[in-house]
Amino acid sequence: MKDTLITAKRKKQELITLLICFILANLANLYSIIVYHTQFSELITSLLYVSAFTVALYIFWSLLRLFLYELRLLFLKKSGRKIG
Repeated sequence: MKDTLITAKRKKQELITLLICFILANLANLYSIIVYHTQFSELITSLLYVSAFTVALYIFWSLLRLFLYELRLLFLKKSGRKIG
């Protein structure tokens, strides 16, 4: 099997993506706190749920990127252009 390296740029990009997913999950939690008029201490107490939602968002985003990448490869192969 071929050895691959994950570059520092890719690691940074993935960490930023995970951070954005965490921020979006917290914003969704904040929105629900405001809409349902609950205490703001819920931001801390529901951190486990926010973390789980963060992972779910990250997995969804990763699968979407993978699908779009494969779709792009398919169309580039059909048109005969070079991939790269």
